[in-house]
Amino acid sequence: MRRIVRVLDPGRSLMRRTLTAHRHDAEPGEADLIRARTGQDVEARSILRSGAAARIGAVLLFVGPLVSWAAEFVTAAAWQQPHYSPFYNWVSHLGLTGPSQVAFGQVGNSPLGAVMDTGWVLYGALLIIGVLLSFDLRRGARPIAVVVLAVLSGVGVSLVGTFQGSNANVANGLIAFHQFGAQGVMIAGNIMAIVVGATGARIGLGRGRRVASVVLGIVGLVAFPVFMADVFTGWQWNIGMFERAVIYPIMIGHVLLGSGLIAARRASRRQPVAVAG
Repeated sequence: MRRIVRVLDPGRSLMRRTLTAHRHDAEPGEADLIRARTGQDVEARSILRSGAAARIGAVLLFVGPLVSWAAEFVTAAAWQQPHYSPFYNWVSHLGLTGPSQVAFGQVGNSPLGAVMDTGWVLYGALLIIGVLLSFDLRRGARPIAVVVLAVLSGVGVSLVGTFQGSNANVANGLIAFHQFGAQGVMIAGNIMAIVVGATGARIGLGRGRRVASVVLGIVGLVAFPVFMADVFTGWQWNIGMFERAVIYPIMIGHVLLGSGLIAARRASRRQPVAVAG
């Protein structure tokens, strides 16, 4: 009995020393009890859901930004007059449908604008569904914060795909939804990256992913006022470059989150789980 008390001491170094010292003479069922108790401690700290739905959620989080990037590549490649420049042109001009027009100081002629709009809406939907399937809202403020920020981001990017940045929407006032969505995802998405990184230990992310997520969020938030200054001063120098400096950290963060959750679940399935008899 004394040996078991020492093993369950919260100090990790003591646990390792005790396990090593008694590896060969442990009482029947004691090693199983240790593994079961350790697994229970990890599970108790997690803010994630379990089961098949959570695994699907992780995949959706990973796939969402890839869908958007694929739509962006295909849509940009279809521009001919003029050719699309990811540094010069607005991101939202990819989603313009209809005839060529001069919007926000640039010529926009996107033959496959509907593809980009669909990509944005799908990205937003996959993000919202994925985070709801992955995070357990009953586990406190941290999962609630991640979910709220993800929903704001998902709604924002879906609004960008639904309400185009066109002259027609400027005239009828619907451009407000486009702007609210774009700025909403820029702010909420980068804050989410920081929160995910800070909470990474409780969702199974490795140190590299945790640090990268925080750094990405900081980069995006720093780039946001630079982008806005570029817009409102009328300078608009390489507007697409500054816009992507805000958006791409969010998307990369979602890839890191989704892939990290997938990797963590695979690792957990490989660990033996035993219950003492």
